[in-house]
Amino acid sequence: MTAEQIPEAVRRPRTAARPGTERTTSAGTTPTPNSIRTGASRSTDLPRGSMTVRRRRAFYMFTSPWIIGFALLTVGPMAYALWLSFTTFDGISPRWRYVGLGNYRELLSDPVTWDSLGRAGVFALTSVPLSIVAGLALAVLVNRPIKARGLFRTLLYLPAVVPPVGAGLIFKQLFNRDSGAANGVLHVFGIDALAWLDDPYARYVILMAVLWGAGNVMIISLAGLQDVPRELHEAARIDGASAWRTFRSITVPLLSPVLLFQVVTGMIASVQTIMPLLIAPVPTPAGVTAIPQTNYMYMMHVFAQYFAMGRYGYASALLWVLFVLILIVTGIVFKATSGVVFYNVDPEAKK
Repeated sequence: MTAEQIPEAVRRPRTAARPGTERTTSAGTTPTPNSIRTGASRSTDLPRGSMTVRRRRAFYMFTSPWIIGFALLTVGPMAYALWLSFTTFDGISPRWRYVGLGNYRELLSDPVTWDSLGRAGVFALTSVPLSIVAGLALAVLVNRPIKARGLFRTLLYLPAVVPPVGAGLIFKQLFNRDSGAANGVLHVFGIDALAWLDDPYARYVILMAVLWGAGNVMIISLAGLQDVPRELHEAARIDGASAWRTFRSITVPLLSPVLLFQVVTGMIASVQTIMPLLIAPVPTPAGVTAIPQTNYMYMMHVFAQYFAMGRYGYASALLWVLFVLILIVTGIVFKATSGVVFYNVDPEAKK
């Protein structure tokens, strides 16, 4: 058979088909398995823009309950209080007028406002360190491997879940001059009964109420203690460091973010406490003026202006001034502690 008699299909050299290419046959174009898989994967992929829209929609769907609640229950009331602070509205009468910055000028010249703010500041400077030290000490104790550790943790934390109204009633009964358990203990030792709920002892009752609820600080400090690596304590023990030196040089620096959180939140809570009203002899709007002078703090002054005197505009101005002061003091605290707070991850590191 000569070369001319060989069919063209036989004489044509065969080439290896590359993966993903198509073979041409007499029946038409036949896709290879690789091309089939590639086409299937492309058909299931969504455009990048569609995925971004879906993720954004899911984000707003899950956060919408909080956003709506924050707008209606926080931003709305704050904006309304800001508007009230420029008026003489008393909550009832429609005869109110716009006074501009009159309420703010009045509170700046009111000595009662500054005295109550000073007492609130002294109370914060006293109660916050005491509660943090007490809570940290309790956390260190219940973090040790002792029997019934879970029971002790529960018992120490229980006072923190008692509502403030209930706690106020408890301390009001404990320190009642005629039938309180505190004076009963003093009577056993031959000491005359004391008027705990009056000056000058009323401030100590408030401090004891704060320390009674130190379980909240304890549980947060306990979580921080359990996050401290044990290897560091073991290395310090091998190097001959004492327990106090280990606590001061390792535990406290690693707990510094937790301590900063407790300082800021404790400061905010202490200047807004209503405990003096709850243990007052007459815990009503009319009885707010009968609160002992040492316990007449800033929020008691706000409460008196709102409900005893009906000066909603002036009381709203007091609250906005307190809000601004809290922001300023919080910023100062963060700035002052920026060099002593240790973070496992740099909070200012760029992602």
